[in-house]
Amino acid sequence: MKKIIVFTLFCLMSASIFSQEKIKLNQNKTNMLGLRTTIYKVGNLKEAKDWYTKAFAVTPYFDEDFYVGFNIRGYELGLLPEENPTTDKIESVLSYWGVNDIEKEYTHLIEIGATEHEKPNNVGGDLMVAAVKDPWGNIIGLIYNPAFKLP
Repeated sequence: MKKIIVFTLFCLMSASIFSQEKIKLNQNKTNMLGLRTTIYKVGNLKEAKDWYTKAFAVTPYFDEDFYVGFNIRGYELGLLPEENPTTDKIESVLSYWGVNDIEKEYTHLIEIGATEHEKPNNVGGDLMVAAVKDPWGNIIGLIYNPAFKLP
């Protein structure tokens, strides 16, 4: 009988701990709102501001010597001046900007001075991705994904 009571208490305590952990996980899910900002570091902030204005066909909403911010349909594209300018950037993180016509957008960016990084290619179903490098060596990812819908 003692073993059953101990086992039952163990199960209840475990269930309680699991439930508390599950609540914490659910709270974390509701606190994580999704991506908001992509920052590119650039050697010449004024030139980069002009280039990105052409690239995304939008003017900055925030324009200072230390930061330039663009609102791209509710998402922030930020430019920061680099302390030690280089076009040899590390490729550790890649952000993809959603597009309706990946070939058209890819060509547009190349025409205004970006360089090829990854030509548009199909990665399954209707999903297409591509990437270019801006004049400062930052990778700009492009994605056509008709299945992705914002809530």
